[in-house]
Amino acid sequence: MNAKSKSVHLILNISAGADADASELDLLTRHLRSEIQELDVESVDLLRDKTAPAGAKAVDPVTLGALAVVVLPAVVPKLVEFMQSWTMRKENRTVKIKTQIGDQSLEIEYSPKLMSQTELMTVVDTLTRKLQVRN
Repeated sequence: MNAKSKSVHLILNISAGADADASELDLLTRHLRSEIQELDVESVDLLRDKTAPAGAKAVDPVTLGALAVVVLPAVVPKLVEFMQSWTMRKENRTVKIKTQIGDQSLEIEYSPKLMSQTELMTVVDTLTRKLQVRN
């Protein structure tokens, strides 16, 4: 990694629609994690829930449908394009991408029904420019 390049920390929250139960969402998230690992990302992990409910037996609870991804700014467009194609594989899939840029937070929600390819690429270009300025 270039000493000048700063990694970008993203949170991906996925949804498989109202009909998906917790176990389906967990399995889908784990499959997505495996696919993202094949991209040029630094890391991708299940997002861990910092506060387990009182009396919970789980030692390492995860937030369902959430992944923590670390990438270089140059990889962000590739990741967003991948997530776009992922949402189109099955009906009712959506993804929210969250990040912090300086003192600003940014959240993008993508659903193939609500955002056009052109609108998505405009958002990605803007995000990439902001990330490069930050570095």
